[in-house]
Amino acid sequence: MHTSRTLNLGILAHVDAGKTSLTERLLFDTGAIDRLGSVDAGSTRTDSGELERRRGITIRTAVAPFRLGDLGVNLIDTPGHSDFVAEVGRALGVLDGAVLVLSAVEGVQARTRVLMRTLRRLRLPTLVFVNKTDRPGAREAGTLADIRRRLAPRVVPMATVHGIGTPAARTVPGSYRDPAFRDLVAEALAEDDDALLARLVDGAPPGAGELRAALADRTARGLIHPVYFGSALSGEGVAALLDGIAAYLPAGEGPGAADAPPGGGPGRPRTAATGTVFAVERGTSGERTAYLRLFSGELAERARITLHRREADGTRTEHTGRITFLETVGAPPDTARRLTAGGIARIRGLAGIRVGDRLGSLADAGPPHFAPPSLESVVRPVRPADAARLHAALAVLADQDPLIGTRALPDGGTSVLLYGEVQKEVVAATLDEEFGVGAVFEPSTTILRERPAGTGEALEEIDRHGGHLFWATVGLRVEPGARGSGNVFRRDTELGALPLAFDRAVEETVHRTLDEGPHGRPVTDCVVTLTRSGFVGPVSTAADFRQLTPLVLARALADAGTRLYEPCHRYELDVPVDCLSAVTGALAAAGAVVGETVAGEEECVLRGVIPARGLAGFEGKLPGLARGEGVWWTTAGPDREVRAG
Repeated sequence: MHTSRTLNLGILAHVDAGKTSLTERLLFDTGAIDRLGSVDAGSTRTDSGELERRRGITIRTAVAPFRLGDLGVNLIDTPGHSDFVAEVGRALGVLDGAVLVLSAVEGVQARTRVLMRTLRRLRLPTLVFVNKTDRPGAREAGTLADIRRRLAPRVVPMATVHGIGTPAARTVPGSYRDPAFRDLVAEALAEDDDALLARLVDGAPPGAGELRAALADRTARGLIHPVYFGSALSGEGVAALLDGIAAYLPAGEGPGAADAPPGGGPGRPRTAATGTVFAVERGTSGERTAYLRLFSGELAERARITLHRREADGTRTEHTGRITFLETVGAPPDTARRLTAGGIARIRGLAGIRVGDRLGSLADAGPPHFAPPSLESVVRPVRPADAARLHAALAVLADQDPLIGTRALPDGGTSVLLYGEVQKEVVAATLDEEFGVGAVFEPSTTILRERPAGTGEALEEIDRHGGHLFWATVGLRVEPGARGSGNVFRRDTELGALPLAFDRAVEETVHRTLDEGPHGRPVTDCVVTLTRSGFVGPVSTAADFRQLTPLVLARALADAGTRLYEPCHRYELDVPVDCLSAVTGALAAAGAVVGETVAGEEECVLRGVIPARGLAGFEGKLPGLARGEGVWWTTAGPDREVRAG
């Protein structure tokens, strides 16, 4: 029985480092495609969208399979622009390993450092590919020194370049038959291995097989990073990189193991299926195709599954459906309809499926790798008659990127959450070209949210003498919930006190009403309890409860009072020592608090908290303040109350 292994491989880079060109070259050199595409010509395999082709940037995560012997590789191409950081974050959650691409000309750039810091924090096995060795200004020794100083101290150069910086540049891979190369690898491995160091001192170095296995082990644990040199455009050095992918990045059992007994063998219980949806595509007919990475268990067509979701307000929901189509990426036809642990499949049939949905518990999803968006913009149709179409189109885009968090506003506009202005331009172009809806974005503002300041109650009862507007009784209590808990609806009334349709009308209306609190901002971390309910049959209708609930909830919120909070980010910033004064002044002007300063000989590390409202302005100034050498890293932080004045 032939068993295949599957490696889910991410390609990450600073924008313009050559990430998509390398992706194209890997697919071509392994026979997955029969001709090379061009980023400039808009003909690459993974940048298939019209906007991606026209702009020459990756916007959506794409999956493309290729094979290396018995290793099946699902190559996952991710965006390089910081406005699409959410796409990168989602991809990181499904990867087994990564290739970080940087340019031999520009060297280590700020975003390269941010990405490597994330990869190292996750202990994700990572190879480094230094691209563009045939360009004027390309450097080998200088780039290696930069990598060790600014990316990761423990790296092993797996090749050298002859004629670097010229069109004739040629990559010469290192060989374990070469004693000098064996010594280079052994010395890198000995940095955390006293026994190996002693052997080197005693003149008894390990052989090629032992060195290769040890390097694979350290790479798999994220402790060391092999570095390759080459040119994606010419293909120089790519063969060595492919050898490194097969030799040093760990892979698990994949689609080819579909004929193995479920659960690992006869008599063993079937392992529960767990996985995550990391991308959603919308076909021309509107049907959704989702990409699901499976971590355990197995799935097949016609399987009924339950997906779990964390909504934008923190609440948890689930939805169940049947898979009507399943195709394992890269699998041969006879096994493509079954997905086993480690593999990725395209699935259809679940109408409400969304990026971020989890198969299995949400508890094992882990925290997000990047901060959520902190900007909000109101979108309005160019033609007022297109308001409904605009909101529907944005809802479709939110399925592909839930972090944009769309919500309809009473005046006909739609609120969306964004990372930056480039993302706004892309959304506007997508609405126009894919949905035929012209849209205008208002200037972006910082997202603010409201939280209950205390407990408040309100009650509206049916007046038996007719002194009422609605045939419904609704009593609600509002109180603060735990931070990060979202909005929770509870009942103090007896189960079945209301017909199901009336009960659902109250709960759904409560969640919808909390989209806008007394200050006009979404309310979060709020517990709403139904304390009283009543109806008169057959006169009362669900509409009575839908119309009365917002009035009662508004009074309860007013009684409790709400406070306004602004999002903040924890940051870490590396800057040259001589730029410290200017940078700290700009941080203070942005409203940031510096909590810790660690001074080194050449660089200082600053850590603290910055409000989201000051983020974009500071990030825009940082390159000038730090001569382009500042490395800015943020994660979601605790929000803080907006004080009067």
